[in-house]
Amino acid sequence: MIKRLKYEEVDWQKYQNCLDNSEQKIYSAEKKFLDVTAKNNWDMLVFDDYKAIMPVPFIKKLGLKIVVNPKLTQQLGVFSHKDSVDINELFLDFLQKNYKVWYYAFNEKNSFKTELKRRKNFVLESDSYENIRDKYSPKRKRKLRLNPDVADFSEIKENVYFEDAKKFIENNLLGAENIRDKNSFLEIIQRFYENKLIDFYGFYFKGRLINLIAIYQEKYTSVLLGTYNLKELVKFNGASNLIDYAIKKNIELRNFDFEGGELPNMEEYFRGFRAAVKSYPYIENSKIQLLKSYFIRQ
Repeated sequence: MIKRLKYEEVDWQKYQNCLDNSEQKIYSAEKKFLDVTAKNNWDMLVFDDYKAIMPVPFIKKLGLKIVVNPKLTQQLGVFSHKDSVDINELFLDFLQKNYKVWYYAFNEKNSFKTELKRRKNFVLESDSYENIRDKYSPKRKRKLRLNPDVADFSEIKENVYFEDAKKFIENNLLGAENIRDKNSFLEIIQRFYENKLIDFYGFYFKGRLINLIAIYQEKYTSVLLGTYNLKELVKFNGASNLIDYAIKKNIELRNFDFEGGELPNMEEYFRGFRAAVKSYPYIENSKIQLLKSYFIRQ
């Protein structure tokens, strides 16, 4: 019932039609998004001539395809006109039997009989900016009121020059494990920029860039792909003002996706904007588990 297709075998018109008419439609399953984050290293699982689809990105290690969501790709999963537990279970079973899965995240609309772990995401549904702003927490509203000695010497700029943005991200990126990991992340950001899929907003103090956010733009969603801050000037609350600016600019036309986070301080931060908590299922195996499954199957 489920057919596995290589990237070059996919009928992209049927794929897009299925995605556009799916209950689970999400920006990260768009071909243009995955072509940036995964390049052409993804297979397609297809049910009954594209009545349901599931993109499966992978990396290659020692000749093996190992499934893992690419950097900046929070959710994927099954896409169909109406979410079906039974169909989702078929895809889950096929994935686990035919691939070595390191980490794969489904989307928030996917339901399963199998009990899966879940992660949190935070989303503001499209509305008037005035309604959205009124619901901000008192603490978040205070953070948006700049001290006069900051407000008088600061400004927000759209369309920050890419080279300036890239250098700022490189110097202030948190979470990268090593130089290779950092370079890989920067390459993805550059590909987004080259494909005109990303906007950079900067907060400047006395002419110096001290906060930067990267926003991925889809016609139905704006996505906070990253927030980068000059550590010693975080207290100026430039990041909060940048996010509020991005919300104001986009929220009447599209949802605003904060891209989630499991750290308590990050959750508190997103909740301050009164974003709705969403959760999505995922499967994950350690490197040791992957090695064991490889040798057992041999």
